Amino acid sequence: MLAYSGGLDTTVCIFLLKEKYGFDEVITVTVDVGQPRKDIEKARKLGEKYADKHYTIDAREEYVNLLYQLIKANGEYEGYFLGTAISRPLIAEKVAEIAMAEGTEYVAHGCTGKGNDQLRFDNIFHQYNLKILAPVRELNLTRTWELGYLKSKGVIVTSKEKPYSVDENLWNRSVEGGYLEDPSLEPSEDIYEWTKITRKDPEYIKIDFEKGIPVALNGKRMNGLELINKLNEIGGKHGIGRVDIIEDRVLGFKSRENYENPAATILITAHRDLEKLVLTRKELKFKRIVEEEWAELVYQGLINEPLFEDLNAFIDKTQERVTGWVKLKLYSGLVTPVARDSPYSLYRHELVSFESVELEQKYAEGFSVFHGMQGRIYKRMMLNKS
Repeated sequence: MLAYSGGLDTTVCIFLLKEKYGFDEVITVTVDVGQPRKDIEKARKLGEKYADKHYTIDAREEYVNLLYQLIKANGEYEGYFLGTAISRPLIAEKVAEIAMAEGTEYVAHGCTGKGNDQLRFDNIFHQYNLKILAPVRELNLTRTWELGYLKSKGVIVTSKEKPYSVDENLWNRSVEGGYLEDPSLEPSEDIYEWTKITRKDPEYIKIDFEKGIPVALNGKRMNGLELINKLNEIGGKHGIGRVDIIEDRVLGFKSRENYENPAATILITAHRDLEKLVLTRKELKFKRIVEEEWAELVYQGLINEPLFEDLNAFIDKTQERVTGWVKLKLYSGLVTPVARDSPYSLYRHELVSFESVELEQKYAEGFSVFHGMQGRIYKRMMLNKS
């Protein structure tokens, strides 16, 4: 049972599992988490042509539910919005389900031994006591060798003009490999597909949230799939969501990663802004700690860790009041919150306005006397000693 994307690494695995590993039958499974239709169709055609049996599983709704939790957690790891990371355990679950239904204990993936995905897949497969095969990792293959091997089979799955690797789903598009592995080189425009500035004037949008979940765009209610697709389209026209970072992989390597994620950038920016309006200072401070741990678990593929459930319980509790709307300005690669409102707002005009007399300003004088007292004592002591 092979987790199959239709790309170079997994297509190589179809042939190697028979020639090198001696299997009589290879079944491919493609899990749809919002990839382009052409990629799903390509995987289906290749799977049906070269494997003995092929499955395509539509997991988009389940993936959207994971993304809702990601939004509530402001999911971000070192600037990366975790779209690939949070999809891998879901894909592995679906492959494991098919494997058990087909009565096989062997599952395979095309992950290398240098990336994070191997850990995300393996963790779930081990959970079901399945035997894992990873030909690219186990045979120490290079992309050059793989291209030559498939060419000998009469199979071409990637373009020589664009030798980098692309992974795309509903939430993000990641690009790596080739000349991008040199962090001293600026990426050329041809690596980007989602984020090309075609609209030169500012655009304002309004997003409604209910308990931390985005439910409407510009007053029109949408399901998650529709909303994210639409925001990818709108944000992409303004060049929003490009990320070029040095990322710390789980194994300890530093890697150069390029991402496009317009909807993710917009939604998390809006969600964070609304949280500032409705959560207390203490809640916000502690939630940032929770978010960092949450993001690391997702990045490592450890969403079956009990701590992940514990953190989600806290996050869900904070989201009970994250209801309201945020208005954002989109322009020239930037997304800026410009207005917001909520029935749970902790903002009080009568307390902060310079024109208000409801709160006597003189009351602050007593607080000011004690504020910073220990620091002042320390400074006086040091001045006297000098």
